[in-house]
Parts: sequence; structure tokens; C-alpha cells
Amino acid sequence: MQILLHFLVLCFILQTTCFLVSNAVECKTSSDPSKVAYTITVSQSGDANFTTVTDALNYIPSGNDRWIKILLKPGTYKEKILINEKECIFLEGSDRSTTTITFDAHNSTMGSITFFVTVDNFLAKGITFKNSYNRALVANQEPVANPDPIPCVAFGSFGDKHAFYSCGFEGYQDTLWDQKGRHYFKSCYIEGAVDFIFGNGQSVYEQCALNVTGGGFITAQNRELANDPSGYVFRGCEVSGTGHGDLGRAYGSFSRVIFIDSKLSNVVDPGGWNIWRQHGHEIPVMLTPNDTPNDVTYAEVNCTGPGADTSKRVPWMKKLQGSDLQHYTTQAFIDQDGWIAKQPI
Repeated sequence: MQILLHFLVLCFILQTTCFLVSNAVECKTSSDPSKVAYTITVSQSGDANFTTVTDALNYIPSGNDRWIKILLKPGTYKEKILINEKECIFLEGSDRSTTTITFDAHNSTMGSITFFVTVDNFLAKGITFKNSYNRALVANQEPVANPDPIPCVAFGSFGDKHAFYSCGFEGYQDTLWDQKGRHYFKSCYIEGAVDFIFGNGQSVYEQCALNVTGGGFITAQNRELANDPSGYVFRGCEVSGTGHGDLGRAYGSFSRVIFIDSKLSNVVDPGGWNIWRQHGHEIPVMLTPNDTPNDVTYAEVNCTGPGADTSKRVPWMKKLQGSDLQHYTTQAFIDQDGWIAKQPI
């Protein structure tokens, strides 16, 4: 990740609002948690309530506390969206291969986000979120002034109780900004090359496909303190692609990423993990594989595939077993209050 000074300052500011156990509102439902208050339809052909996602969101009243579904019919919606005051939104497409929300902003990391959610209680299913700028650049599909890929975000998750089912996240550098709160990703597809899952979120990824499309790093998790509850847990996932890279590099002194029961192709470099920041330095510093950064928690448990050979892994990779693993179940790590089952899915 090509982090500029303003981005480092931004991330420092975001650290000060690091997620503590949720004060999120409880979205109202009927006795049946699968029910929503009402559904708004969106179709580019005009056979729906609205033709854009933006108009559908504007229709929902501020301060909403009931689950409202926005149902998107198949299509490619070129929109840049920020949800910053309306909770309890369920965004559903027909399928991630036919329903896409995309944009190509690239002026800054924060300013590039195609779909940005800063409130709690958000749910998405069957939609692909994309930032197309770098993907077009890398494929030489359009002339660009800067020939090098830059941070361009497809989705920014900055709230508690966000869940994603069968969704896609496509970009090249910094695809998914998994920054703040508890997040659950189930059967999702995530594509990129450089730090394409990054931030300070407290998240579980179950049965997700991670597609590496260039040389780089899958994760850059930003956990700065030992008592910070954040981290990324990948369970039953599959890592593949046409590029190569490490499972993660530390974007924080206590960075935490764990792969459990996952299938790793030879896209994973033999060393597996990388230290990016050295304690006491403001600017990222690469350390050698012989350094022993004991504060970082990087681990692989019961993984398979040609990329799961740990014989050449960095010596400071953690070995977790028994009671250590109990902390990283979905329920223990992010769902202590049962919020996932209360969503209308």
C-alpha cells in the first residue's frame, strides 16, 4: 500500500475511535427476525420504485430503526454512495455476478470509496462492490496520467454489526477497507493485489474466495494495542489467483490475522507473512524474516493446499491450538450478543 502522510494521519485519528463493545441501536423487527418493515425496489429499466440506489437511500428517513430492504434488480449501477446517518438497511441484489455497484474515484484513499458505510447495522447480499479505476489501468483499457496503481477502495466498512452474504468486492489496491466494528463475511468473493483487505476491523470471513491478481499482500490489519479486540479470522476460505503474495503484513504493532481450515494455493509466498511497521516508527519499515516481532499474531491452523507448507514460514508465526482457538470462533470473536441471527437474512 502506498501510504501517503495524510493517510497515516487519518488512520491515527480513526484509531482514537477504535471499536469497544457495541452501543449500536437494535433494529426493530417483528417476532420473525427474517421480516423487514418494507421493501424498496430499484431497477435501471424503470419498472421499480426508483432507478438509482442513491434515490432509494434518500427515501429512507433519517434516524430509521426498522430493517428496510432495498432490492436491486440486475444491472451495473455506477454510483458513489455514502451511508452516514441511516441504520438498519438491507441491500439485496439478485446475484453478485449480475448486480454491481461501481465507481472509479481515485483522488485519495478516503475519497475513492465506491460504497462507504459509517453507521451500524448494515446488511448486504448478492451484490458486487467495485472500484474500477486500477482494474482498467492494469488491463490497459484506458489511458491514465499515472501508470502505477494507487489506493482505490471498493467498500469501506466503518460501523458495527455489518454482514455480507455472497457479495463481491473487486479492486486492485486497497479493495476492502475493513476498518471499524464487528463484521461478518459469508461466501464472499474478494479480489485484489496489494493490501486488498485492510484496516482495524474485528471480522470473521467464512467460506470466502480470495483472488490474488498481482504481487502484494492479502491483508494489512491495523491493530495497534494489545487490548484492541480487532483482527481478521479466515475460516474455511480459499486463496488462489494468478499473482503471488503474502497472507498479510502488519499495519500495526499488534496486527492479528488467522487462517483456519483454509485451502491455500501456491499463490502464497513460502514466507507467508511480513512485518511492515517497526514499533516506534511513524513510517512503515520493512523488517527481515529473522526479526522476532512477538506482538504480532499471525497463524495458520489446519490449512491445506500447496501454499499451506509452513516449513519456510517466518519464524515468528504463532502456533495456536486447543483453548487458543476457542477465542476465534465466530460466536466468541464477533457474535457474543447474537447480533448475526437477529438480522433479516
